[in-house]
Amino acid sequence: MNFGCLSVHNISRIKCNEAGPVPEFSLDSFLPYQLAALSSRVSREFAKTYVSKFGITIPEWRVIFHLHTSGPVSVREIFQRVDMDKSKVSRAASRLEESGLISKKTNPADRRLVELELTLKGHELMSKITPLALDFERRLMEKLGEQGPAFRETLTHFLKEDG
Repeated sequence: MNFGCLSVHNISRIKCNEAGPVPEFSLDSFLPYQLAALSSRVSREFAKTYVSKFGITIPEWRVIFHLHTSGPVSVREIFQRVDMDKSKVSRAASRLEESGLISKKTNPADRRLVELELTLKGHELMSKITPLALDFERRLMEKLGEQGPAFRETLTHFLKEDG
């Protein structure tokens, strides 16, 4: 079947397959892929610090950090804020509760919601992790050099957009 594909000599950015013309596409230069890959890489790199020193996972770190900055909140609020599945947040919260880093209690205004809060042990852990996080961020900004502030401003702009 002929889909009217032009030869590669005529249009270099169009390829043909059995379904017809297909624009050339490279996953490695696709911006959403690059952002996801970079985010994952940075997260894993920082995780090396707190996993080895404190034995907590990436989801646990995100839950602890969110509770540290926001105070007592529900699982729903955390998974919406830290961009993780509700089940991951719930499992992380259960492990953190077992280790004494957070407490769980039923929200008196809505008994369907479980409210999470850092314990004293959780706050003590954050006081140890925070300087490491700030040092890691400083080193990232050094790698970005003079482009760092503009990069951060662009990220902040995109992260503040709805959806």
